[in-house]
Amino acid sequence: MSHSDPRTAHMVAAVLLGYPDERLYQGMSVLAEAVAELPAGQVRERLSAFLRHVADTDPEELAAHYVATFDLKRRCCLYLTYYAHGDTRKRGAALLRFKHALHAAGLELADGELPDHLAVVCEMSARGAVRAAGRLLTGHRAGIEVLRAALEEEGSPYADVVAAVLVTLPPAGPREQEAMLRLAAQGPPAEAVGLEPYAIMEAGR
Repeated sequence: MSHSDPRTAHMVAAVLLGYPDERLYQGMSVLAEAVAELPAGQVRERLSAFLRHVADTDPEELAAHYVATFDLKRRCCLYLTYYAHGDTRKRGAALLRFKHALHAAGLELADGELPDHLAVVCEMSARGAVRAAGRLLTGHRAGIEVLRAALEEEGSPYADVVAAVLVTLPPAGPREQEAMLRLAAQGPPAEAVGLEPYAIMEAGR
């Protein structure tokens, strides 16, 4: 699939990577139609596989798996700046870059929602800010690759959705490949300061 216009794939991924609530189940037919219209290839195959899993899985079971995977396993984190910065002071500035990009695209976050959630960035692309969202995704490709690998190790069907997003990006260059290997080997940086810098910077704006 060409990565020139990934909006449909990102729209589907944005829904699938959110908590599996009524929005997912009420939109299943629309999502299936959208995926069926994608060009043949890995993106369509991966998203179709996950939709089949949703259809064949009890909603409570899927919800429990989502929480156990993304809320309880640090290596399966959907927040992109975590991989690059961990819980360090630098993460606050990185979060602000995501928030500014969303604001420029005319999108507002719900209270308490962080702007670097993979589903949020995919939705940003789906709503038309393809270039800006693409820069954010490409800039954090190493983290997304580590997430995909972790989900595959866990045997999680969500690996298909993350892999589909990765296929929509341009091929990784040598520097990105080196960053992926380094992150996979060392993990995110550690510094126990939480997200206080983000809150402080926000309060001053």
